[in-house]
Amino acid sequence: MASVIGSRQLTVLREFRPHGLVVEEADGEGAPGARPPQDYDYFLFDPALAASPVADPGDEASVSSADGDHELFIRGNQIIWSNGSRVHKRYVSPNTVIMACWCRMNGISDALLCVLQVDTLSLYNVTGEIVSIPLPYAVSSIWPLPFGLLLQKSTDGGRVVSSSSSLLNARGDLIRPNKEYGLTYNVSCQANTVETDSKANGAIISSHLILKHPLEEPQATYVEGKDKLTMMKDFDEKTIWTSDVIPLMASYHKGKFQHSVWQIDGVSYQEAMNENTMVFLATDIDGMPIICFLLHEQKILLAVRIQVDDTTEEAFGDVKPHMSWNISAFAAAPVVVTRPRVRVGVLPFTDILVLSSDNDLLLYSGKQCLCRYTLPTELGNGFFSNHDQNSEISDTYSDMKITSIADAVEGRINVTCSNGLMLRCSLRTNPSSSLDEHSSDVSFYIQLTREILETLHALYENLKLNILRKEELDCLASLLCRVASSLGEHSYVDYYCRDFPLNLSEFPSLLSSSSLRTPPSLFHWFEYCLRHGLDSAKLEDIPTLMRKHKVSAVSWGRKVVSFYSLLLGAERKGKNLSSGVYCEVASGSARNTEELTVLAMVAEKFGRQQLDLLPVGVSLLLRHALDKCRDSPPDDWPATAYVLVGREDLATTKMGSVRKENTLWNNDNLTSMSVPYMLHLQPVTIPTSASDIPTSEILNAEDLDSNYKSVEDGMEHIFTSSTQLRFGHDLRLNEVRRLLSSSRPVAIQTPTNPSVSDQDLQQQQLWNFAQRTTALPFGRGAFTLATTYTLLTEVLVFPKLVLAGRLPAQQNATVNLDLSSRGVSEFKSWAEFHNGVAAGLRLAPFKEKMLRTWIQYNRPSEPNFTHAGLLLAFGLHEHLRVLTMTDAYRYLSQEHDITTLGLLLGLAASHRGTMDPAISKMLYFHVPSRHPSSTLELELPTLLQSAAVMGIGLLYEGSAHALTMKILLGEIGRRSGGDNVLEREGYAVAAGSALGFVALGHGSDAFGFMDTFLDRLFEYIGSKEVYHEKHLNSTTADDQSGNTGQMMDGAQINVDVTAPGAIIAIALIFLKAESEEIAARLSIPNTYFDLQYVRPDFVMLRIIARNLILWSRIQPTKGWIDSQIPETVRSGVSNMSEGAIDSDEFDAEALFQAYVNIVTGACIALGLKYAGSRNGDAQELLYAYTVHFLNEIKHIPIRTSSILPKGLQQYVDRGTLELCLHLIVLSLSLVMAGSGNLQTFRLLRYLRGRISAEGQVNYGLQMAVSLAIGFLFLGGGTHTFSTQNSAIAALLISLYPRLPTGPNDNRCHLQAFRHLYVIATEPRWVQTVDVDTELPVYCPLEVTVAETDYYDETKYCEVTPCLLPERSVLKSIRVCGPRYWPQVIKLTPEDKPWWRSGDKTEPFNGGILYIKRKVGSCSYSDDPIGCQSLISRAMHEVCDTPSTSCSNQANGSIHSSFRVDQLVNTFSANPSLIAFAKLCTVSWKNRCNGNFLEFCSQVLYECMSKDRPSLLQLYISLYTTIESMWEHLKIGLLPFYESLFLPNLKVAFAYNEALVDGRITSGGIIQSTFLESLMKRVRDIFVELPNLKDNLHRYLTTGTWPDAQNDAVILSCYLQWYSIPPPHVVASAVEKIRPRVPAGVSMIPLLRVLLPTTHLVGLMEIEKLQIAMEC
Repeated sequence: MASVIGSRQLTVLREFRPHGLVVEEADGEGAPGARPPQDYDYFLFDPALAASPVADPGDEASVSSADGDHELFIRGNQIIWSNGSRVHKRYVSPNTVIMACWCRMNGISDALLCVLQVDTLSLYNVTGEIVSIPLPYAVSSIWPLPFGLLLQKSTDGGRVVSSSSSLLNARGDLIRPNKEYGLTYNVSCQANTVETDSKANGAIISSHLILKHPLEEPQATYVEGKDKLTMMKDFDEKTIWTSDVIPLMASYHKGKFQHSVWQIDGVSYQEAMNENTMVFLATDIDGMPIICFLLHEQKILLAVRIQVDDTTEEAFGDVKPHMSWNISAFAAAPVVVTRPRVRVGVLPFTDILVLSSDNDLLLYSGKQCLCRYTLPTELGNGFFSNHDQNSEISDTYSDMKITSIADAVEGRINVTCSNGLMLRCSLRTNPSSSLDEHSSDVSFYIQLTREILETLHALYENLKLNILRKEELDCLASLLCRVASSLGEHSYVDYYCRDFPLNLSEFPSLLSSSSLRTPPSLFHWFEYCLRHGLDSAKLEDIPTLMRKHKVSAVSWGRKVVSFYSLLLGAERKGKNLSSGVYCEVASGSARNTEELTVLAMVAEKFGRQQLDLLPVGVSLLLRHALDKCRDSPPDDWPATAYVLVGREDLATTKMGSVRKENTLWNNDNLTSMSVPYMLHLQPVTIPTSASDIPTSEILNAEDLDSNYKSVEDGMEHIFTSSTQLRFGHDLRLNEVRRLLSSSRPVAIQTPTNPSVSDQDLQQQQLWNFAQRTTALPFGRGAFTLATTYTLLTEVLVFPKLVLAGRLPAQQNATVNLDLSSRGVSEFKSWAEFHNGVAAGLRLAPFKEKMLRTWIQYNRPSEPNFTHAGLLLAFGLHEHLRVLTMTDAYRYLSQEHDITTLGLLLGLAASHRGTMDPAISKMLYFHVPSRHPSSTLELELPTLLQSAAVMGIGLLYEGSAHALTMKILLGEIGRRSGGDNVLEREGYAVAAGSALGFVALGHGSDAFGFMDTFLDRLFEYIGSKEVYHEKHLNSTTADDQSGNTGQMMDGAQINVDVTAPGAIIAIALIFLKAESEEIAARLSIPNTYFDLQYVRPDFVMLRIIARNLILWSRIQPTKGWIDSQIPETVRSGVSNMSEGAIDSDEFDAEALFQAYVNIVTGACIALGLKYAGSRNGDAQELLYAYTVHFLNEIKHIPIRTSSILPKGLQQYVDRGTLELCLHLIVLSLSLVMAGSGNLQTFRLLRYLRGRISAEGQVNYGLQMAVSLAIGFLFLGGGTHTFSTQNSAIAALLISLYPRLPTGPNDNRCHLQAFRHLYVIATEPRWVQTVDVDTELPVYCPLEVTVAETDYYDETKYCEVTPCLLPERSVLKSIRVCGPRYWPQVIKLTPEDKPWWRSGDKTEPFNGGILYIKRKVGSCSYSDDPIGCQSLISRAMHEVCDTPSTSCSNQANGSIHSSFRVDQLVNTFSANPSLIAFAKLCTVSWKNRCNGNFLEFCSQVLYECMSKDRPSLLQLYISLYTTIESMWEHLKIGLLPFYESLFLPNLKVAFAYNEALVDGRITSGGIIQSTFLESLMKRVRDIFVELPNLKDNLHRYLTTGTWPDAQNDAVILSCYLQWYSIPPPHVVASAVEKIRPRVPAGVSMIPLLRVLLPTTHLVGLMEIEKLQIAMEC
């Protein structure tokens, strides 16, 4: 081995002797015989080991000595740190030093000197600071780790040495290793997963400890085996080596006679070895780390490779025993010689210095022997410190041998000679200058030069794939020419000269070549793969360096080769491809090679910016792959993949709501996939508030007075770009705002000169208007629901409630309402409450929690009704979750009843269904019946008690909590202990509703063992059917603690009070239960006699309850409504209407009252069933009943047949008809919620304007109309209602069919409950936003609804913005239509509520669906009817330019160019197309080239019509290159000095051929006729050149290039175009063929065999040359 490698001499620095001995002698302590000669220890280290990360320039420790080594000398209790010949520091320990080492610990930047003594571990900082750690156990050795210190206990380590320091709190460190054996440790800990060993005794029991910080206690270590963690207790596992760079440890087990390597997240590699083993880290020849074991007995160096994790070079994977090798070695040491500045992750590139058994000192890189080192032939006396003692030694040491090596630091080592002399030597890293002294050195450097050539050639090929690196490429080509020429590689020289012919001046003749090697060519590989397939291509055309992993210098070329390989069907084995390169692939599905290539480009971070840097021909195939994946990419791709293929709409959907914060393009990963000129500018102004809309379009003519334009009405924000897009074609939103505005005085029409009676009339009008104004907040709250956000630094503004009027006839003079004459106290109190609710509801739910400080910031100094309503609104939006119990107590301590009411309901709504115990206690405190009998009776208002029991229902919603149900059942029949006994029905309704909430939808399962529970409810209703009579009159357990009695009049229960609450409770408990039994017990009286004893409104409630139970039977047909009417009632009403029977026989009024209430109840049930569905049948039916009721009230004869019987007005009072009318209208608004239906809105507007002098249109009816308007435009058209159980319950309570008579009427139903509809709302609104312009646009969506029991799977079309169906039936959404790229969102129908704001699983990003418009299409708002078919005619009309003269063209181009610019802006929002159109606008003014003008128009049309704007660069580049070449050849001056564009063009032509031959997916992205025309133009150019053929013949004959630079460039282009090989290759081929070809027979067939890549034209020229030479 030593005879075939080069030899170098060691550089002897000095004779080595530990400097500590010199110091001791200077101190007088080292006299001969004073101490034993070997009772000391020392080690050398690199000064960087102890240096701080930022060294102090004045610190001597950071200054290296002459040879760069520092020494640590240890004897007894003294440590001497020396720097060359100077002492840097001294340390004196109390006890004898056992061992010392340097280490670094977590959180400490400086290195620590760790000194082990008998019972103490001392840690010295470089500044001299000391930390002493008592050791209660015997420690034999310490070892440095990357993050701390490993302590090896002695064999008797379990013996406690001292108890002065407690280690009971030490904890075990765990991490998962890969295999059965392995010592594992880490900073993190999972103490609860250890085995039964006590953690307190862990540090005492464990054989190995880890110290991670001086102020912490050592921690035990654990071993994982068979899925079980056990403490490391094996004291025979002796540590022999650790690494302070990576977490590795080697140990030797005496009993098992084996070595083990332990590694974090690794395995234990075990090998039977001798105990006398040296271990160190080195680097294999390919850069992989290796662990080296020097086996002294076997005289072998065993190297085991470490598998590096590909994700990061700093993370190490498994040790690979099967990837080991060994070499013979007597001694070995790690040194840094060949690559001193190269690092492999955190490790330096380390070589191995081996001393063989023949005493040869050999340098290895991996297992490759590089050279041999020898001692110098002569050593001067200056090397010896004690020359007098060695005077007998001769100056010639040729026969002296090296016997051992030690103390290696970087490139320096101690060498011990056979005569006992120890020398400090340096391994020379620079090459020797005397190459001719040894022939082996010559071969070594020749081989090295060849490797340099191959490496730099790989870099050359890599740079050729970057169009911005031509300047560096030229310089590199010149250098490579010289290197190749010196090696005789004339094929390489010819290769570079063809690319850059101007380098030929130094290499005139290339006829002969000593090498037959062909240089690798990526362009040739690309072309050959496209023409003949990947399997036929030669791997030799790919540089070897590109086929190696992690070579960043040529990673650009490797990536492109890997993409081509994947596209053309290369086989994958992990990350390696059959083409010899490796490639990363991102996660995601791939159905074909194009999609697989896209995922590879994403993983390799190769985006459109990088694609634009490729030569256009090479980029064609990759652009082809992106184009094929653009239409319908898989839905599991990462967002970067969608951006790469030009689907930013899908990327934003994948990214979620980050686009709304304008952070999508701030994401580096995404922007790297796009290009700067494709990043769209964000719009400067978008109408988002009322201030952006002209005032004349918002305010009605009656409100145009300047005094009221600036008044805030709480609806200014409703006019956004989205609402304008949906409702902007008319003024319905403006009208809604006018109808619901309460902040302006109402216009009163009076005479110009009013009299006294006129003033009374004004007050009467104002009183009627006040009934309406005070009801407006109900509708405004629903209209503005969750439509705006507020700054948490601003106070919430409440719109005013103005009860005054203005007189238009008297210059808008203001008239105030006089309430004193009407005896009404606090008329506006509850209106202010509802106004506060409306103001709070308009705040959209925050993505994060609302700040509790902001809620407190808005709390007034004095409690008021408005803030009470605001608390309820916050609770309905679940904002009150942030309040603490202390905050709630502060509100309660104000002793303001309405504030307490709002707080109780709000907290219960915020914690709905949680059964929070603290909230529960607060609610029960406000229910006096739950107070112990011994406590004093609290006087709590009935309203507060009603709110409390409703809050209990909300808090325990759906829990079926038995005790709560029992309590609420008793509350239904309990007399209220409040101040107003008239409100006891409202209290019973609240208790029944709360009971329904608690057992919502549970049916009979809710009752469990309480068998009398249901009977008690029916007893409250007044049912005669009782199944458990013996239990009915028994006292319930909760009655014992109450202080109020049951709601009984004598022995009977007052069903007039208890029935409504009990009916609602049964309806909600058995909601959708389909129970025939329960529904039958809620039947309507079927005899005339019974009808007289049942209240008609109870009949309505029974009808509603029965149909909520029999949910699936509700149908939107008149037949179903008729089926709800008992035969007795139907026949009686029919006969009465026709006059067939006399009304004296029975109570006709009771009959007709029952009839209208049954119909109204059925309509309410119908509205609840189809709430938010916009069902057409339900709408028509409810609208028809509304109109017929209205006509009955107005006494309008109906020409068509009426669905109502005749004579209703005769037998039914006006109030009942009005109530039924408005309840049906509310039901209609439920069905059409959020739709803004114009027909329904017109009806509601009419009803709002009705003012009756008889007082029939009162506050309750106005409240119903206001709510209906709000529901119709719920959330500005962005929300609608759900039909989940909780939603139906909330809507039933909100629409409870007993309307108040005045603003302060809470007798039958607490008005605050009317706002519970918020629980039922869902933001099922979706709008499409153009991802390029960020503007909302119209777009047709195909909505697929899943199959149900009533209909099959259905598809229908909606135009955005629109409302979507419920989640339980929604199956898919598809963007359809020809103007936008298709997009499909597939969903799984689930019976769950709509996604909440900020939910990561929401597919609609908070109601925003990003879509991408195709280039060449207009938006639907700009082009409603569609004129894409006109784009071709429009383009040609605009781009046609007069060709009579250049002057005419220039004069007429201004108008045309303007039209082109305008046209491109109309059909595309793509920045590159718009910029190109503007560039052409300037260019066409001064350009007279008609061909270029026509070409630009064709390119524009091509890119716009096919939506491929990225091809602009490609078309223009190819066209201008060839045309420039043609134009300049005419005048004899070439515009370029290289021919690199021709191989690029050949790859483009090969792409076209691959399309035709079917090697890639059909459907090219570039016109094949365009490429063919370019090919023909190039051939025509070569045909017309006069001197080309002569120069070609001279080149092939003599190997000389033309002298003229233009001729040389032309010849190089010709050779590149036809792939003619170098002269020596042609000569060799001809020499082989000539003997085989008879005279007169063509040589072309055989030439084609020997020169397969040469074009037929080139072969013909070679044959002509040979014929000419023979002649």
